[in-house]
Amino acid sequence: MGAVNVTVRIDEESKKQFDTFCENVGINITTAFNMFIKATLRERKLPFIVTDIEKQDLKKVIESREKLKEVFKAAQEQSIINGTDNITMDEIDEIIAEVRKENIK
Repeated sequence: MGAVNVTVRIDEESKKQFDTFCENVGINITTAFNMFIKATLRERKLPFIVTDIEKQDLKKVIESREKLKEVFKAAQEQSIINGTDNITMDEIDEIIAEVRKENIK
């Protein structure tokens, strides 16, 4: 396939900052845009989240977070009752590994 040129307009300061970023990570702007395009086509979506939260949606997000806080608080209280409130991440990983081994048998 042949290559084609694409023209993109951005403000000068953003261009300078993006040039610097690309240089710092060892690529050029063309490579960065090609990576963006390939990721978009491969994933069939933009490789980042684009949102426009309206007031109603924001209210739902806040309500969801409040519910999540309640769930975590209940889990924390249950862990105190169970005596597992001071368990470490390494111990959790060990338990998970043990359960996985049991499920394989």
